Amino acid sequence: MPSRFLVVLDADSTLIRNEVIELMADEAGRGAEVAAATEAAMRGEVDFATSLRSRVEALRGVPVAAFDRVLSRIEPTPGVHALIDAVHARGGRVGVVSGGFHEILDTVAPGLGVDVWKANRLVAADGVLTGEVDGPIIDAEAKAVALRAWADDAGVPLSHTFAIGDGANDLKMMAVAGLGLAFNAKPAVRESADLVIGPLDLSAVIPLLPR
Repeated sequence: MPSRFLVVLDADSTLIRNEVIELMADEAGRGAEVAAATEAAMRGEVDFATSLRSRVEALRGVPVAAFDRVLSRIEPTPGVHALIDAVHARGGRVGVVSGGFHEILDTVAPGLGVDVWKANRLVAADGVLTGEVDGPIIDAEAKAVALRAWADDAGVPLSHTFAIGDGANDLKMMAVAGLGLAFNAKPAVRESADLVIGPLDLSAVIPLLPR
């Protein structure tokens, strides 16, 4: 059965309050360094894929067991449960596409009621991370492709899609969507968005949803 509309969110600093790669870098004692690099990438000052590979390299040697510690630190963004419940109550579908990692999102997304999600995967060997990404990077173009594919699968015209993001790597999916919403966003994203959500509470999106 087709959905009435589709809402696609970024994960880090949007669906959740955290930047997962920074939490992972804390495990390697390189949190501050990676946080600065993440900020530059989110502002669009450096190429996202190049930056991500560099930041993931900083995770080399982190034990896979650290994922559980990182998961314990994840904080859902205020209003996320209300937003997802409202989307479902009105016949919509929720997707999350992330430049972060499946190793975390595979637990967080279903726990929040997300319908579909896509993210990067980390390479591990002998119980530790190798500092590499497995497969193509989920960058700005990949996010836009995911939104289009999920809309097609759900029978939703692009005019009935919403994209919610905070960083420069969200701009392409926001441009593709019927309505691109800047949330907790960097200046370039606020300038390009169709609408800026002021409160750091995702329930503020609910009045924009079809009834």
